[in-house]
Order: sequence, then structure tokens, then C-alpha cells
Amino acid sequence: MKHSLFGAALTLMVGAVPALADMTDIRFTLGWKTQGSDAPFLLALNKGYFEDEGLNVTIDQGEGSAATVTRIMGGAYDAGFGDINAIIQNAAARPGEAPVMVYQLWNRPPFAIVTPKTAGIETPADFEGKTLGGAQGTPTTRLFPVFAELNGIDLELVSQESMAPNLQEPMMIRGDIDGAFVFTSTSWFNLIANRQDPANDYNWFNFEDYGMDLYSNGMMVSRKLMAENPEAVAGLVRAVNKATMEVAANQDSSVEAIMAFDNLINPELELARLEFALTNLMNAPEVTEIGMGDLVDERLTRSIEIVAKGYDLDRLPEASEIFDRSFLPPVDARAFEVTLN
Repeated sequence: MKHSLFGAALTLMVGAVPALADMTDIRFTLGWKTQGSDAPFLLALNKGYFEDEGLNVTIDQGEGSAATVTRIMGGAYDAGFGDINAIIQNAAARPGEAPVMVYQLWNRPPFAIVTPKTAGIETPADFEGKTLGGAQGTPTTRLFPVFAELNGIDLELVSQESMAPNLQEPMMIRGDIDGAFVFTSTSWFNLIANRQDPANDYNWFNFEDYGMDLYSNGMMVSRKLMAENPEAVAGLVRAVNKATMEVAANQDSSVEAIMAFDNLINPELELARLEFALTNLMNAPEVTEIGMGDLVDERLTRSIEIVAKGYDLDRLPEASEIFDRSFLPPVDARAFEVTLN
């Protein structure tokens, strides 16, 4: 009897080996340190949705949304969460090497200029004669000349100071600068951490409201993975899409998944950040028609032109070089409706 049980157990173990061997390893990088907006990936990991697709996904923290692109291009990662505008920049210079976005999550950009109401800046024209600060190289800073041109601002009348990202809000609060080039999803919570009221005491000039119709973060994959294992890419997209639908319906369980990945986060803060992303970055009107994960090609083409102008790119990549929707599940499986808990 014991022999029979042992034999049966051994048979099961041996039978499991091919299944384990068939798992595809995916190295995935987040856009930054663990945040609430990472919930779709961390929930998929926590609930085994990647494993269900035959994927062994390893997730690491990131170094910035643009760095996701260079990390993938360098071969250290197969996929990640990052900025589509960084793909555009790299695709212009190195066509055929830049990763491709396969699931667009932030269909509204986080790029904005924030100013204290005490600075008296109510319209773009009021930036003239003021001092704005920001980190060099960020999309908000680099694209400000395009913002200025579109909104009739004389750049020679605007003073700009370069500074580390963590100094922007403190310097603005002290009155050293009149406004800052920021990512809304970061700066909003930096202000709260500095005992400020971002909703009532600050004006937010969101780029999308001033002619800068841009996309932002989503899930991208390497061209190598797309070419060699398209089934893995499709599975990755299905798993993240399934998790994204759950995140929209239940943020509490999403934060539990984030905590399981990184127990050093502040759950209340990251819940608030997740809700911010759901209601401010993932809710473009087009989503009701095309579903989460997709985008509008004509809008992407316009955004490519904006990025090319802001970064002085030598070549305009085609929209098809930047985004590939062929891995998306049917649109009814991507119907996105947010219910805040």
C-alpha cells in the first residue's frame, strides 16, 4: 500500500515536471518604486493569473517610466510598465529596437504645471514674469516649450530653474519658485505629505487641457519577446487585463496584493494613489468605446508629433511602430467601469 501511494505520488511529481518546464520566464520592471498604480501587475502576480497563462513572471521595482524603455532595450527585462512617450523618443532614433506598447493603461497624461494659488497664476499667460522649477529631462519639463507655443506664452519671459524632483514641492511651498513641472500622480501626494491641500490651495495646469493630447504609461514588451513568443505576450496581456478589471471594481483587495509584494508601503497612501490613477489617468472618454488597453491611432499620431517637436526628434515614427493592439482580448472583456470602495 505504501509502495503504491509512493508510486502514485512519484508519478504525479514526474508528470508535473514538463508543466513546470513549459513555463515561460518573463522579467518585468515597474515604472518606479512600488505604488498603488502598479496594482494591475501585482494583483495578477498575487492571484496567479500569470501562472494560469503559463508564465513565470518576476517583477522588480523601477527607476522611472522612461527608464523602463531603456531597461527593456538593454535586454535586462522582457516587459514593463512605462511611458509611451519614451518609446516614441527611442523609436525615432533606433527604429526596430524600441519596445512596443501592448496594453495602454494611462490614457490621460500626468504631465502638469502646479502653482500655489497665492502665486496669482490663473491662466497660461500668467506664467510670464514668474519662475518655474523642474527636473531636467522629464516630459513635463521638455514639453513646456510646446505648451508655451500652443498657449501664446513668451518663453523669454518665463524663468526656469533646474532642480531635483524631491525639491520641487518644498521650494514651491517656501516661495522660492512660483510653480513646478510635475507628474500629477506624484506631486499631489507629495503636497499632502507636506501638509498641503492640493485640491483647494493649488492650481493645476494639466497639459491635456491645453492642447497637449498625450498618452502616458502602459505595459510594453520587447520586440524580441514579440517575435519569439507571441503566445507569451498574449498571455501577459490577458492576465493584466483580467487584473485591471478587478482593480477597477475592488481597490481594497488590490492594495492587499500590493502589500504582499512590498510590505513597506503605506496602504492608505497607495490606496489613495490608486484611486487617483483610476479616476484621473485611466478614464479618457474613448475607453467607453474601445475598452481599456487600446488607444486611438489618430490621437497617437498627434501625440507623436507633439513629442517630436518637444524633443527635437529627427524622425516621426509611425503609430504602428509604437503600439500593437493585436494581443488585446475582445473589447467586451476590456469594458472598464470604476467602482470606488
